[in-house]
Amino acid sequence: MNIVLFAPHEISAPLALSDSRAQHIRGVLHKKAGDTFAAGIENGQAGSARIDRIDEQAGLLYFSFTAQTDGGHLYPLSFIVGFPRPIQLKRLFRDAAGLGVRELHLCGTELGEKSYMQTTLITRGAAHDLLREGSIQAKSTHVPELYTHESLASCLSALSGEGRLAHAGALAALDNVRPRVSFPAFLGAKAQTELNRRGVWAAVGSERGWTDGERALLESHGFVRCSLGQRVLRTETAVTAAAAIALAAMGIL
Repeated sequence: MNIVLFAPHEISAPLALSDSRAQHIRGVLHKKAGDTFAAGIENGQAGSARIDRIDEQAGLLYFSFTAQTDGGHLYPLSFIVGFPRPIQLKRLFRDAAGLGVRELHLCGTELGEKSYMQTTLITRGAAHDLLREGSIQAKSTHVPELYTHESLASCLSALSGEGRLAHAGALAALDNVRPRVSFPAFLGAKAQTELNRRGVWAAVGSERGWTDGERALLESHGFVRCSLGQRVLRTETAVTAAAAIALAAMGIL
C-alpha cells in the first residue's frame, strides 16, 4: 500500500488490529507508536496519519489524521469498454485506476461473450476493491466510477440522455478496421486546454471487436474511428495504451 485509505467514518475511529490495513502498517511498514504513515479518505483528502498508541489488549490502533492535499483528483478521461474476460477485467480495473481514469462504462457487445457480464467481479462487488487497489498503488485517494450497461446502444443512450457526450473535447472509437486517423494524431489536432476542460472519451471493443452496426452507432453519436496501430491488442492493453496516449495529449504525462 502506497497510501492507506479510510472511509469518512473511519478516519476518526481506532483501527482494529485484525484489519488488513493495520496488519500492513505493522507487519510491512513496521510502524509503531509515534510513527507516521501516508493516509487518506476515500474520494477525499490525503495526508499523514500518526500512530498515537497501540492497545494490544483491546486490539486497537489509535491514530490521528492530518489532511495535506486534495488526494490527487482523477483526470477528465473516460472509457466505454466491451466486457472482456474476467482475468483481463482484473488487470483493466487496476491499471485504469492507477492511471487516473475518471469513469469506466462496461457494456455488452454483439460479438462479446455474454457470460462475461455475469462475472462475480461485478455481481459480488469485487470490482470496487480492484479499482481501489489501483488508486492505492498510485497513491491517490480517488477511485474511478464504474457503470455497467446491457449493450453499447443502452450505454450511448444513457450518456447522451445526460448530455455527457455532447460537450466532450474528443470522442474516439478505437478500431483497427478502416480507421479514419491514428489516435495520437486525432488528439494532437485538438487544443490541449479543450481536452483538459471538456474531457476525452474513448470506446474500446471486446476481444472480437466492434460489428459494423456498432461502428455506425458510435459514429452517429459523434465518435471518430481511430487506430492504435496495426497490431491487434487485448482489450485491457488497448485501454492502457489509449489512456497513456490521451494523458500525454493532455500534457499530464
